Amino acid sequence: MDYSKDVTKLGFSLLELLSEGLGLNRSYLKDYMDCCHLNDIGGLQVLHQNQWVDVPPTPGSLVVNIGDFLQLLSNDKYISVEHRAISNKVGSRLSVASFFGESPWQFSKLYGPIIELLSEENPPKYRSTIVKDHTSSIIEA
Repeated sequence: MDYSKDVTKLGFSLLELLSEGLGLNRSYLKDYMDCCHLNDIGGLQVLHQNQWVDVPPTPGSLVVNIGDFLQLLSNDKYISVEHRAISNKVGSRLSVASFFGESPWQFSKLYGPIIELLSEENPPKYRSTIVKDHTSSIIEA
């Protein structure tokens, strides 16, 4: 259980830093983030300009993948990364993913681009939605 508590604490620290990066209050973001820790085997790839690119493992590093929901909240200031994990012949790959999302009692809460990030020059690119509908629209696409 210590691991779970530590990962959650780290996740919330990352959300604070991402909030600051958007010019918001540190406590603003509390939704949807996944973190993957890499062993020295590798296998993580990201889609960049229609090509799968290896993400080489760096000892002691932590990879944070921005998800679709944070892209919606940030109005495209943060872009969701398409990624995959592949196996290789060197050895087993170990991935531990942690997902931060809405609390079970907030399934009906409407989410949309953060108002403080919007302006005449940066109008909303997404309409407000509930998590279930947003996720369904991505799966159906």
